[in-house]
Amino acid sequence: MISIKQRNYTVFFTLCQPLTWTFANFFRILAIMIDFSLVKELFENCKTPEDRYQKIISLGKNLPPIAEIHKTTDNIVPGCQSIVYLHTEMRADNLYFTAASDALISSGLAGLLILAYNGHPPESVLKYKPTFLEELQITTSLTPGRSNGLASMYTRMQQDSLKFLIPLK
Repeated sequence: MISIKQRNYTVFFTLCQPLTWTFANFFRILAIMIDFSLVKELFENCKTPEDRYQKIISLGKNLPPIAEIHKTTDNIVPGCQSIVYLHTEMRADNLYFTAASDALISSGLAGLLILAYNGHPPESVLKYKPTFLEELQITTSLTPGRSNGLASMYTRMQQDSLKFLIPLK
């Protein structure tokens, strides 16, 4: 059971497309809002860019390892300052991500996105942008190169989501 402190939450996502309101869609939205909220709670005590960097580095240190078999050139995320491997797989209609990098900050940034999107259907990755990154001032705390790398990681997650929705023949 997930417990979240009682408070007024704003909507932490951007709806990119209109959606049909069904119970299934409602629970998908609720699930991703909870995950975005949990990411926000991780950073609630981070007041300075240095605090945010330390939290991101800590996430990088605690990122579950990626299997060596997934460290392939196909899994390298282009546009990152460091080498970042991102592997995506689908289980029971949900996406699961693993990542690794030679830099802790890049691993931590990948970890942020994984915390938000892991275990969600491909449609969620496509529909709900990681607006919590701006709300937490993470993107403004990063160098332009790291910020571009973070955007590249999210783009890669979107591309992988599309591949699972529209399998290549």
